Amino acid sequence: MEQAGPTLFQILINQRGWQDYEVFRKRYEQAAKQLAELEGPRSLATATIEKRQFFRYAHGEVRNPQTVARRILEFMFPGIPAAHLLGPVPSRSGTSPQQHAGEDRIAVEPSEYGLEDVVLAAANESAQFAAKAESSNVGPHTLEQLEADIRRILHSYPSRPIGPLFREVRSLRDRAFELLEGRQPPRYTRDLYVGAGVLCGVLANASFDLGRYDAAETQARTAFLLGELAGHNGLRSWVRGLQALIAYWDGRPADAVRLADSGTVFTPECGTAQIRLESIKARAYGQLNRGNEALAALQAADRLREGLAADDDVPGGMMAFPVEKQLFYASSTHLWLACAQHLSDAEARADQAVEMFQAAPPEQQRLGEMSLARMDLAMARLGRGDIDGAATQVHAVLAVSARRRTESVDRRVGHFSRQLALHPGAGSATGIGLREVIIAHQQRTAHELPPGGSQ
Repeated sequence: MEQAGPTLFQILINQRGWQDYEVFRKRYEQAAKQLAELEGPRSLATATIEKRQFFRYAHGEVRNPQTVARRILEFMFPGIPAAHLLGPVPSRSGTSPQQHAGEDRIAVEPSEYGLEDVVLAAANESAQFAAKAESSNVGPHTLEQLEADIRRILHSYPSRPIGPLFREVRSLRDRAFELLEGRQPPRYTRDLYVGAGVLCGVLANASFDLGRYDAAETQARTAFLLGELAGHNGLRSWVRGLQALIAYWDGRPADAVRLADSGTVFTPECGTAQIRLESIKARAYGQLNRGNEALAALQAADRLREGLAADDDVPGGMMAFPVEKQLFYASSTHLWLACAQHLSDAEARADQAVEMFQAAPPEQQRLGEMSLARMDLAMARLGRGDIDGAATQVHAVLAVSARRRTESVDRRVGHFSRQLALHPGAGSATGIGLREVIIAHQQRTAHELPPGGSQ
């Protein structure tokens, strides 16, 4: 029997620009996947439509499609039963089917399909919007896995080589960014901002350890922005400390003081970020030879430590600022201030810090920080003429640096070498041997980032 006029299906696909088979097939398969996700069964996700069937629908050769096809078609054209969709367009008074076929658009009126169909269409449209709004690319499991990966990195960072770790953290950061670009409830968005901010902070720290200060500052600015978006004081104060630390090592102690001060306005939810800020400020004041302010900052850090709960060092790992790290920051401060008493204080604090670092299990030792504490101890011992005692510490540092090299440790070794060259004992057997070992260390090629690795 010849079709009286164009089917509603034909009119609607023409209006939507789906009249090409390949275009419609993609829309059909997309609808099948969405329907499988929303209502099931899962097997529905693989449904497709053959070219011959598509043209049969358009020409009105099928009025009652199979169940799977019917569900998908009614999902694609909400509120229109498949039998009506594949049937001819009803004629309006005074209008011929040929005129319908030539119209640019056709309106589906309540009088044509009944008010019930229009109401159902509106309900289906609202339901589809609700389903999309409720759907999320992030769930509790995704966040738990991201947080677990971040905790693992934070705790392993102090003992791992920087290059391979950098690549791993960069990949995880990219994953966090991808999740943020998707759809998730607001409560998950904040957690993602924090996670992405921590990862950018880790990349900033790694870039700093690799001597890429510009890249480190860029990563740190992004980390701080994410902390702002999350409203997370712990992250903001920790990042300000990192920025201050970069400025300190870059020879900008006044900037380090300013950045550390700006971080103190963010009272962290928990953790040791504020103690770290005061300790960094003390070192920067020491570099500026402002003894009173340096000692006041050390005292402020001690007071904050006294008020810290035993289990308050969250999230821990490289973001923690343990007592031993505070001690070697104090030793660095005293070294800057020089004079006999400060040299004695520097040696005592550095010696205590090294002992505490060594007491940790091997897999938990903070190698870079322990090396810096050893270099403080070596400098203090060199200052009072104990070259043998200084050499013991430097040899230990070079052994660690062969496995985990960082730019800050290299700089401290270079500074020690220059001071040793000026020392009265530089010509002794110990002094000569120590300088030769340091020169050999400096000639080894430093680890390099892969192309684009600092971005």
